[in-house]
Amino acid sequence: MKLYTFVLAVLCSTILLAQNKSPETITVSGKIIEEGSNVPLEYATVSFIDAQGNVANGGITDTKGSFSLKIPPGVYTVKYEFISYETKEVPNQNLRKNTTLPTVSLALDTESLDEVVIRAETTEVQVRLDKKIYNIGKDLTTSGATVSDALSNVPSVNVDVEGAISLRGNENVRILINGKPSAIAGFGSTDALRQLPAEAIERVEVITSPSARYDAEGTAGILNIILRKEKTLGLNGSITTNVGVPTTSGVSGNINLRTDNFNIFNTTSLRYRDAPGNAFFNNQYFPTTFTDPDTGEEITTDPRFDRVIEDREYERQDQGFNTNLGIEYFLTERSSITASGFLRLGDDEDLTTNNARKFSDGTLQETTVREELETEKDESYQFSLNYVNNFNDEGHKLTADFQYENDKEEERSFITERRIQPSSFDFPSEDILNKETQKEYLIQADYVLPIGENAQFEAGYRGNFENEETDYTLNQENENGVFVRNDTLSNIFDYTENVNAVYTQYGNKFGKFSFLLGLRLEQTQLKGKIESNLDEDAFSETLGVDIDTNFDKNYLGLFPTVNLIYELAERENITLGYNRRINRPRGWFINPFPSRSSVTNVFQGNPDLDPAYASAFDLGYLKRWDKLTLTTSIYYQYETDSFERIQEQTGQVINGVNVVRTIPINLSTNERYGFEFGLLYNPAKWLRLNGSFNYFNFSSDGSFNGVEYGTENDSWFARGSAKVSLPWKIDWQTNAFYRGPTNNAQTETEGLLSINLAFSKDIINDNGTIGVNVSDLLNSRKRRSFTSTDTFTSDSEFQWRERSVNLSFTYRFNQKKQRQRRDQDMNDDDGDFEG
Repeated sequence: MKLYTFVLAVLCSTILLAQNKSPETITVSGKIIEEGSNVPLEYATVSFIDAQGNVANGGITDTKGSFSLKIPPGVYTVKYEFISYETKEVPNQNLRKNTTLPTVSLALDTESLDEVVIRAETTEVQVRLDKKIYNIGKDLTTSGATVSDALSNVPSVNVDVEGAISLRGNENVRILINGKPSAIAGFGSTDALRQLPAEAIERVEVITSPSARYDAEGTAGILNIILRKEKTLGLNGSITTNVGVPTTSGVSGNINLRTDNFNIFNTTSLRYRDAPGNAFFNNQYFPTTFTDPDTGEEITTDPRFDRVIEDREYERQDQGFNTNLGIEYFLTERSSITASGFLRLGDDEDLTTNNARKFSDGTLQETTVREELETEKDESYQFSLNYVNNFNDEGHKLTADFQYENDKEEERSFITERRIQPSSFDFPSEDILNKETQKEYLIQADYVLPIGENAQFEAGYRGNFENEETDYTLNQENENGVFVRNDTLSNIFDYTENVNAVYTQYGNKFGKFSFLLGLRLEQTQLKGKIESNLDEDAFSETLGVDIDTNFDKNYLGLFPTVNLIYELAERENITLGYNRRINRPRGWFINPFPSRSSVTNVFQGNPDLDPAYASAFDLGYLKRWDKLTLTTSIYYQYETDSFERIQEQTGQVINGVNVVRTIPINLSTNERYGFEFGLLYNPAKWLRLNGSFNYFNFSSDGSFNGVEYGTENDSWFARGSAKVSLPWKIDWQTNAFYRGPTNNAQTETEGLLSINLAFSKDIINDNGTIGVNVSDLLNSRKRRSFTSTDTFTSDSEFQWRERSVNLSFTYRFNQKKQRQRRDQDMNDDDGDFEG
């Protein structure tokens, strides 16, 4: 009996202990959003405070505003904090098991708006699995400037003297607007970015390791420009006016009306600008030896002029109008449809004056003046529809897009050339009409499905269908002074590029490790047709290239992507990315008819160009301190059939001068590696500093027409910016950029230095800002290069635009200075996986 009593007592004690034993820790999760806009707040702080006032645990929210923390079971006061927002405390929370707390809304703290303004004027960087996001903030040097000017201040990006954009020294960059190709960014060129006001930018995403969601186009990567779209309720907006020297004037404004049911937004700008420039060429020509095809005898010919010096002056008048109008209608609390339209009009007039001196054996033989008056009228419009359905707050999402774009350009050039000495003589004039029409359709659908707490699956389709027609007419003056159509060079070039793509990707997070794996399948059709009076044999003889006047090429490619991130600490991580990319030749790279902007220096497309393919690796590191952010990366790229522009003599002689053409070719390989780092340092409220450095090396090999064009080159560029807040609400900012020397197989280019300076002052109760900035303070933004071949050398200097001074005034209504809210518009992104 005593034994039974003892056993029963032990069992009862065990049961009681088991019932009273609590888990060591529980998991508490939740979400923090901004009051009014319901936008997730990233990096908000959550603390669990026990009855004794001790913090049991705490942490920060992720990019979706979510948190998940482990704490011992108990009764807590939960404290929610975020800079510039009112702190909220929820007491007496009895947390005994795994719990998901209700979503908490934080309101802006109006008393701390001054601090918010200070944060808005810094440039922040955020690292994601597949990109870096730069919230540019208030850059004084781009006040009254263009998007192209603003991009020149983004780390890793370089905008050269002609406006060409490169990423880490590679010009094959894909430009997207709000995640999609757009007429706003221009069709195959960046000219349109010189008309769009910089004030329209919300942020710039530098995507050096694109995930499978993005186009495989662009071997250097992608620049995704996100335009502003206000998310606060009510009516608000701003207007900016500017004037400058050389003559520049413009006005741009944005207005936004948001209610609970819809959001109407518009950005409109009107600008006029004189952009004078200049160039200098010193060309020397050597005797040319060729083999007579009939006799096999080698024949050497001396050039009529062995040296030609050209001084060019550019007078440009650019007029542009842009407007973007859209309405977002909220079908439900979780779904919306957005319709928007974009219109761009351009009316430009350029006069190029070329004074040439022609020598033989050191003696001046002839002086000529060549003038080209070019007028250009552009009309671009775009219409797009976007549907978004957020099935829940966990990221389950469906988006669908349709976009139609139409672009028309009409260029007319009238070219005259006059000999001044030894005797006056007028060469035949040329009247050139070039009409380009381009149409593009885009259809896209993306589906995002979260799986569990950390995993995410995504799939989608994108179709781009583009047609470009170039109607080129060359009229030349005959001996009677009558203009006659040149049937040899006049032509119509019809070019079509169709791309169908499907992709899928999967991401997950295990503790501090996150990954995103993707695969994209793209089918590309490149089709061209040339209408001309020349047959294919005549083409080959006249243009110097073997071409097919009616070609249809199809390519099918798989493009895998791998992106990894490991969190070493709360503010420290390592990223590793791999992706395969494609570079498709644009229409003007394929059109074989040479340009006529210069008699002796012409550009000619190559219809035999095939797409280039590249594999790229990127290893990155990020470390944040309270006042300092460091980003750095090492990258490597291997490209096959890469494009290279080479120069060669055509054998033609016009007005006694040998004609040199530039033509793109497929080289066999291009290998590139480099490293970069950037620093953002805010040592005090009155001082903000940032800088970046990029070094790269590339080597290539390949030949064309029996000439080897392989080369090896390394170069670097660096930029720095300092912003000082002076008394009386005056800000002073200085930006400096230096690009080191570079070279390819034929050309060596010297280093280039550029410095911009700006001041601003807030007025009218901080609703207005007046600013002045000087672009290219030292007037040193000039490209100096030397080209050497077996038959000629060319020493040149080119300045696209001279130093300019700009005065601007901005007035905001119902809108403080742009608040920086930790990139809270991430829900506008195309379903990023954050891990």
